[in-house]
Amino acid sequence: MKKILAILALAATLAVSAQAQTKEVAAAKAALEKAQAGIDNAKQNTKTATWLKYAEALVKAYEAPKGSAWIGMTAQELQVLSANERPTSESQVEVNGQPMTKRVYATKNLYFDQAGQLRVIEVSQPVVADALDKAVEAYAKAAELDAKGQKTKDIKTALESINSKYTDDAYAAYTLGKVSEASVLFEKAAKAFATAPLSQVDTNAIYNAGFTAWQAEEWERAKGFFEEGIKYGYYGESGESYAKLADIADKLGDKEASKKYLTEGSQKFPESQSLLIGLINYYLNSGEDTAQLFELFSEAQKNEPNNASLFYVEGNARKKLGQNEEALAAYDKAIEVNPNYEWGYIGKGVLLYDMAVEIAEKANSEYDDAKYNALLGEFEKCYKGCVEPFEKGFEICQDNDIKASIAEYLKNVCFRFRTDPEYQAKYEKYESFGK
Repeated sequence: MKKILAILALAATLAVSAQAQTKEVAAAKAALEKAQAGIDNAKQNTKTATWLKYAEALVKAYEAPKGSAWIGMTAQELQVLSANERPTSESQVEVNGQPMTKRVYATKNLYFDQAGQLRVIEVSQPVVADALDKAVEAYAKAAELDAKGQKTKDIKTALESINSKYTDDAYAAYTLGKVSEASVLFEKAAKAFATAPLSQVDTNAIYNAGFTAWQAEEWERAKGFFEEGIKYGYYGESGESYAKLADIADKLGDKEASKKYLTEGSQKFPESQSLLIGLINYYLNSGEDTAQLFELFSEAQKNEPNNASLFYVEGNARKKLGQNEEALAAYDKAIEVNPNYEWGYIGKGVLLYDMAVEIAEKANSEYDDAKYNALLGEFEKCYKGCVEPFEKGFEICQDNDIKASIAEYLKNVCFRFRTDPEYQAKYEKYESFGK
């Protein structure tokens, strides 16, 4: 009997929850049908106000299934704001490797992280399909009919809001691992922003549409978005758009195009490691003479002899190819050109450190005492040699995260020679950094 009563109580709770949600959705649906009647009326659909009412009804229809939920709210806040709404089920799920709590409601699924914050809103029962798409079209029509521009400000604000809604949905889809769907939503966000009278370019949305299309292996779509972004002067972080375009060209079997993107990108973003590595790998894998790579560096250095970063990049390239002495010379040139360019010192310090580690590995497998001692001498020379450039880089650098990385290198080296009071003092200095 108690079990039957419990089941009836649960059923009653779910019914109240569903009823609360149904009222909100039903109201949005009724408002949309009324606005649609105006659009279907030949006398009414020539008026700006009719299309604005229809667009607003579409946006409300889009929002209705979400209820009171918003990204970032806590489960407690949701409970207060939606006291009559209860989930039909709750389960622990893994989303992109992250444990989350999934709550299923009549019209939506909500995903909470371990801190109890809402991270994803997934609408399962929309009032109408493609509500935002239709809303954008309706606002565009309203603007077209608004000859005097009296509603231009309102329409612009509405289109900006729709752009944000598309973007939120795109990130939700991305979080759920639906990268192809995310790409389409980012594309729609860009289109909403470009719609008159707003008529603006959302370069972030364009790039994200390309990035997610690239992840989904939709090569041609991705290519179009990255190229569009570049046209508007948006290259991604450190010219990443060029790296992606080169990868796409490579996937499509166009090696020359891949080389073109890498070369152009490296010239615009000489400090980009992904572009540099891509260019080096191209020359290594294509069978072309790597001398051509350094001809490109040489030409760039002639054009900008005071650009220390060009010499730093050459150092990185030569390091990648195992040309350590030439790499050290390039880093020294970067320092000579600009004594306040921290990356010249950092590049030199890292190379000397890596050389020391490589020598130590050789020494550990050497059984001949004379050879072992010779290698040990080389090791100490390189290991101690990296301290000066690292310390100079640490002194110049303004970025605390980079300084922390440099401090880690210096701690390791100075600890090795801590029996020397000078190195012990240095160790204590860098060990205490950031504390």
